[in-house]
Amino acid sequence: MQEATVRLDLHGMNCYQAQTAIDAALRRAGRSVYRIEVVHGYHRGTDLKDMVRRVYGHHPKVLRLEVGLNPGATELVLREY
Repeated sequence: MQEATVRLDLHGMNCYQAQTAIDAALRRAGRSVYRIEVVHGYHRGTDLKDMVRRVYGHHPKVLRLEVGLNPGATELVLREY
């Protein structure tokens, strides 16, 4: 059984690699996955963060984006708990 939140670490990836990894996580996400926490970091620029929020803010499988206390992560909410 999968967990309700899946964590995806993008450190060391470029935007193309990160988008490929996120798309794969979205394809693999079963009914038990409610959120994908995308850890993009924030100390070395905002390219990954900007890409995640631009591309997945309007993705058909994503209800909404949430930014919590960690500025280096964005949560993709797939469904409500």
